[in-house]
Amino acid sequence: MDTEQLRASLKAQWLQYYRANRSWLTRLGVWVNCDGQRRPSSSFILATLSVLEPHLTDLLPLVVDLSNNPDRLVRVLGLNFNPEVEMEAIQSAELGPLRILPAMPQSQATVLDESCRGSGRDEFTDVWRE
Repeated sequence: MDTEQLRASLKAQWLQYYRANRSWLTRLGVWVNCDGQRRPSSSFILATLSVLEPHLTDLLPLVVDLSNNPDRLVRVLGLNFNPEVEMEAIQSAELGPLRILPAMPQSQATVLDESCRGSGRDEFTDVWRE
């Protein structure tokens, strides 16, 4: 697995975990501000992902030898973002731009199709017409 795949996988797994546990994570006292981003602490993110992603467990001992600063590791792994904002952005992207139908002219809105008889059942009396 190359580094970009690992970053994408970690981001997806972190957001999936966050979404599933959002009700209690938002109230947990692990929130920090790092580089202008409000997010759970780096130690919390790394501990959570070490359980979710087996490749990270193999990689972390080597990475920690290079830098033992958890904030720096989270930045390098592409996880220094506010999960609330990121989930909003993903949801907006999935929905795509809103498509608004053009307004129907008032003259067409009041025209009824008199030739349409429907199924032959009178809805108001619950009786079949012949």
